Amino acid sequence: MANYPSIFNDVIGPVMRGPSSSHCAASLRIGRICRDLMDAELTDVLIEFDPNGSLATTHESQGSDMGLFGGFLGWEAYDERLVNSANEIKAARINVNIEILDINATHPNTYKLTLHNTKETHEIIAISVGGGMIDVIEIDGNAVTMEGDYFETLIYCSEKGTISEFVEKFIPNESLQFLDGTTKFYQVKTNSPINEDLLQMLSELKEVITIKSISPVLPVLSRKGIQVPFNTCDEMLAYNADKNLELWELAVHYESARGNISHKEVFEKMGEIIDIMDASIRSGLKGTEFKDRILGAQSLVFKEKLESKSLLEGDMMNTIIMFVSSMMEVKSSMGVIVAAPTAGSCGALPGAIIGAASSLNLSREETIKAMLAASIIGVFIAAHATFAAEVGGCQAECGSGAGMAAAALVFMANGSLQQSLSAASLALQNSLGMICDPIANRVEAPCLGKNVLAATNALSCANMALANYDHLIPLDEVIDTMDKVGKAIDSDLRCTALGGLSITKTAKEIEAKLGEVHSGFAFKSC
Repeated sequence: MANYPSIFNDVIGPVMRGPSSSHCAASLRIGRICRDLMDAELTDVLIEFDPNGSLATTHESQGSDMGLFGGFLGWEAYDERLVNSANEIKAARINVNIEILDINATHPNTYKLTLHNTKETHEIIAISVGGGMIDVIEIDGNAVTMEGDYFETLIYCSEKGTISEFVEKFIPNESLQFLDGTTKFYQVKTNSPINEDLLQMLSELKEVITIKSISPVLPVLSRKGIQVPFNTCDEMLAYNADKNLELWELAVHYESARGNISHKEVFEKMGEIIDIMDASIRSGLKGTEFKDRILGAQSLVFKEKLESKSLLEGDMMNTIIMFVSSMMEVKSSMGVIVAAPTAGSCGALPGAIIGAASSLNLSREETIKAMLAASIIGVFIAAHATFAAEVGGCQAECGSGAGMAAAALVFMANGSLQQSLSAASLALQNSLGMICDPIANRVEAPCLGKNVLAATNALSCANMALANYDHLIPLDEVIDTMDKVGKAIDSDLRCTALGGLSITKTAKEIEAKLGEVHSGFAFKSC
């Protein structure tokens, strides 16, 4: 639900492989829904991308194809086979054709898919909205909303008949809607799978043609009438007026209400994520290799210089830079990372928090609290702006990571709640207008530098806030401005690889060279 983001859906996660959550994780989730719609039987797929969107130029190099193939095959976003998905889809005898056509898309990340097997054909239009989140907006000519946070049942029928009466009588549901477009079907949203016996009884109604069961792809489900304690920074402060909770505790209160889970479950879930992030960083510091990338293991060189004391002083900052670099290199070598808030910006937030925790010798528990403190800032951004660079430029990704990390770093330094919010405001202010212009169409450079910039911006703003610098503009107003500025950035500078550094002579030479030694993880369009 766009108005009530979940920390573990929208802000911290998914756990994944690949260069971009908007491309890899989102497309895999779309592919999983396609697989369910076809009862796991696919023979032919037509994928169409609009030439005016971002996917026309980035679907191959940034992993949309790879993610779709993994979804068609029923994999998770962290499956180690993803790197070889092009070969796996051929081995599964699924014929894929990719075309760039004017499909009148209104969103830059629009997927139009026509699915075939020996028995039926279906058509899906879906969008990737940032950080791995999706929305299926059309199925078989009917406008729908399917974000992957419910068990969805589509009951195809010849007429309305008695289907609605049956569902309302026997199936506890969150939503029941009849759609009468090119085809007719009921869309039923539930919080658990419908019992097989009930599905059998339903299928025996004379007007029912077929039934499709689509499983959720998000970790936290939605429900009717969700109530959250607050949805803006101002509302959070009002909620906290008589409670005196710390920022991390407010995040727990929010996610507990949003996800209908206990405070303990929220804390434990974030602990699992911290462990994955920490393992990714440690893995990266051992060295990474991958043929289809621009940069080598920069963090290893940095580590050598740090240990030999050849760098300018600033122990915490240098540790953070090293950790950010390590995480980004794991991402670029198809290792497991956490999109936080996105894969393209996966280094800044964990690099800053885990790097600072390492420098301060903080416990795992305190690190979890810091990530929770960061996550509630992300909730406000997700609710009122975007994490998608295709929509808001890199300010949406690295800028968001900086604002989130700044709030967390203040908490780690025992600063006040107000100082955390001040730091977040300052860091976001400093990030306004940041463009997204990947070199050679890979999410590596200048992405690595921008992640380092985001983390060091966060550290600077945390210290400014701890020194009681005046941030002037309240966080809610900065987020609103961020949304407006992002939409004003030219589309060529929003992850399309059509402007900025992406089109320099050297960038094009690097892209051509990579094309000659392509590793095969991306699928050549037909």
